Formats: sequence, structure tokens, C-alpha cells
Amino acid sequence: MVPSDDIILANLRRGTLEYCILALLARESLYGLDIARRLTPDGLLMGSEGTLYPLLTRLRKAGWVETRWQESNAGPPRRYYAITGSGRAALAEFTATWQRFSAAVDATLEGNQ
Repeated sequence: MVPSDDIILANLRRGTLEYCILALLARESLYGLDIARRLTPDGLLMGSEGTLYPLLTRLRKAGWVETRWQESNAGPPRRYYAITGSGRAALAEFTATWQRFSAAVDATLEGNQ
């Protein structure tokens, strides 16, 4: 049986989504709904918001992100997430590893290995 697109995407997201979140936060602090909107426009990186908040909690517990509450003109205060120094170090390590890994996958798929 051939795996569906949804199964393949779920497997690919499992190890990369948290680093995509860190990459967004490396540019600017964001609140949860902003993160979700940036990751879901085409549904490739994140299928639903239901996976976001557990990931943000895990990143916070790991010390890779920190949070602060900020007043909003559009409603109640929002919790903003910002990357920490150890989060930046984790993202840098992932980026270096990802470049080697994705190059190896591309080479294999193209028949160059």
C-alpha cells in the first residue's frame, strides 16, 4: 500500500515543525495565532492549530523560548513567544544538520548516490 500525502507530511513535520517555529521566532516575537497563520497558509508545515500549543509548551519547558503578556488593541492580552539564546543555538545546530540531511535526500532521490 502506498502511503498517503497526509501520512508522509505527518512524518516529515514530526521532526521539523518545532525548528520552523524557532526560525520564525528568530526573526521576531510572535503570539500563537500569528505563528499558526504563518505555518498554515498551504497546510504543508502545519495541518492544524491543535499541534501548535503543545509544541510551544515543549519549547518553553526546554528553555528554547520565553513568553510575555502584551496588551492588544483587538481584545484580551496576548502571550508573545520569543526565542532564547539556547533556542538560537538549537536552531543553528538543526540548520547545519538539516542542510547535510536534505542534500543527502535530494542526491538519493535524484539518483546521484
